[in-house]
Amino acid sequence: MKNELRLGVVGATGAVGQEMFRVLEQRNFPYATLRAFASFRSVGKKVQCKNEEINVELLESNIFADIDIALFSAGSSITKEFRHVAKTAGCLIIDNSSAFRMDDDVPLVIPEINGNDCKDHNGLIAVPNCSAIVMLMAINPIQALQPIKRIIVSTYQAVSGAGAQALAEFEQQTKQIVVGEAPTLKVLPYQIASNLFSHNTPINDEGYNGEEWKLIHESQKILHLPTLSITATCIRVPVQRAHSESINIEFISGRPSVEMIRNVINAAPGVKLVDDSERNYFPMPLEATGGDDILIGRIRHDISNPNAIDLFVCGDQLRKGAALNAVQIAEFVLSNRLL
Repeated sequence: MKNELRLGVVGATGAVGQEMFRVLEQRNFPYATLRAFASFRSVGKKVQCKNEEINVELLESNIFADIDIALFSAGSSITKEFRHVAKTAGCLIIDNSSAFRMDDDVPLVIPEINGNDCKDHNGLIAVPNCSAIVMLMAINPIQALQPIKRIIVSTYQAVSGAGAQALAEFEQQTKQIVVGEAPTLKVLPYQIASNLFSHNTPINDEGYNGEEWKLIHESQKILHLPTLSITATCIRVPVQRAHSESINIEFISGRPSVEMIRNVINAAPGVKLVDDSERNYFPMPLEATGGDDILIGRIRHDISNPNAIDLFVCGDQLRKGAALNAVQIAEFVLSNRLL
């Protein structure tokens, strides 16, 4: 791995950006220089990584000549604005936004599943939707046992996935309800404290919201299974952090035993089996928060379908669902000399 690497984090003061610095430090990511970039509102702030205090700089076109890899978490419009200039300067963007995920010339990568797709990058590698990452990390070891015919998934997505302001509103609403005040509504479309609602993205002509559409089509791309049948229902729930998902997997013919599934999960990287029926102890978002592994449990045969199984999973959408996955892509790029 290159020890002379010049690394940049774009969107350095946002929730994912802050998590990136923690991941870089915890994984002792090798770089020679690390710079932080954001909008003019954040210029002059400081971030921490590896006992170093880093000044936040203004994101401008001329910075990419001095950056080898830029980890982007600043939104689609920023990625679209700077993609061309970064590529021209020879800087690889690893992007957390949805701007180019479904473009044919952009690899959409979960390193444990399709890391080799990075080899076809055209100056940009996309990090998938957080819900897709959580689901596919659980499904990937299982699909090695038998080919999958169909996936039905329902997600229970934490408020922090909607951003820091939404999380602050959730916390404020909770306090207001406790003292008998009317909850304030400014960020999210509906009250989230003591409530849940369909994911706050627009509904398309097929009746799916934007999160469900991403989950379906990004999963097909990542798995290289463009005709795989997937249907999704995505719900925002009053949980601070870490997404949960209920998944039904139907196989083409027959199904693996529960013991076989447990064994492949125990052997797979990036996942952890949490499946104790005697104690009724299974994955919980509280225990997934702050962790790198996707927790998998409630593994059982679907009694309504002889070819299907059910499971329940939880994963931290700011870690493996965003920041960690981006850093892992950068590690794959370096270890395979893809710059």
